Amino acid sequence: MTTYPRITQTAKYLPDKCVTNQDLPSWLETSDEWILSRTGIGQRFIAETENTHELCTKVAQKLLKKANLSPLDLDFIIVATMTGDFGMPSTACLVQGEIKATQAMCFDINSACSGFVYGLSLGEKLIQSGSYQKGLVIGGEVMSKLLDWQDRRTSVLFGDGAAGVLLEAVAGKSQFLAEKLGSDGSRGQALQARPFLINNPWVKQEERLSPYLTMDGRQVFQFTLNTVTENISTILKDNHLLPTDLDACLLHQANLRIVEGISHKTEIPLAKLPVNMERYGNTSAASIPILLDDCVEQGILKLGSEQKVLLTGFGGGLTWGSILLSL
Repeated sequence: MTTYPRITQTAKYLPDKCVTNQDLPSWLETSDEWILSRTGIGQRFIAETENTHELCTKVAQKLLKKANLSPLDLDFIIVATMTGDFGMPSTACLVQGEIKATQAMCFDINSACSGFVYGLSLGEKLIQSGSYQKGLVIGGEVMSKLLDWQDRRTSVLFGDGAAGVLLEAVAGKSQFLAEKLGSDGSRGQALQARPFLINNPWVKQEERLSPYLTMDGRQVFQFTLNTVTENISTILKDNHLLPTDLDACLLHQANLRIVEGISHKTEIPLAKLPVNMERYGNTSAASIPILLDDCVEQGILKLGSEQKVLLTGFGGGLTWGSILLSL
């Protein structure tokens, strides 16, 4: 019997602390009106006691409970993150240790805000190989670790959270219809965080680099309106689809103006571009799976429905990519 990779469960987890736009002016020169009008963000969740692997562990536990699976049933765990707790061990290995998924091989992927799409592509290939039957793909970030909380250009944008999917080998049609991923390291300076300098007895350390996330907002905006829209239009054209043929396009939740710009250039109706950055902010690799879980919970999307859904991530690297699903 032929089997294919399929998303069978979704789940998310957010920290307890909610920070609204009204909370920020107590130490930052900004306002709710300024943030909301420019970004579409009204609040975000911020981790106080839980680090990245702990958020991801809660997602893994939820997915297993929903599917009534044992951790021993898992063949792999992939975590997309750029805010791992350590250089090593990987966040995925920490999750494996917490849930005792001793049969699973584990690794992280760092493609910033494209990370979940990249991770999902890899998970699909692992199951398609026939060597793996079940695995988790999780996007999780504690972005608050990387922020200069005195810089209103970045600190108002980001939030913490995690979400993911259970992938299983299932009989029937293929759910993964097409993908188109890309990168351009020559533009990597547009989004940077957490530099590591050479440090050894033979090097005189004179340069001090900021440990915080830095962003060239104008360049990133142009990147999304040009490179990302071309990526979306190409994958639709290659699969003989009109923008209106999609049931939904789940974009990385970076900024409402970006979503509106992508809608205008690709001609995908805004009604087919659900947004939730008002509640969560930009959660980087977690944003697409959080949005996917929200859409499933709200009945906008239904697993097994064969709705045509496009997942599109874009961000640091620079990286971008789309996966077309028959959900």
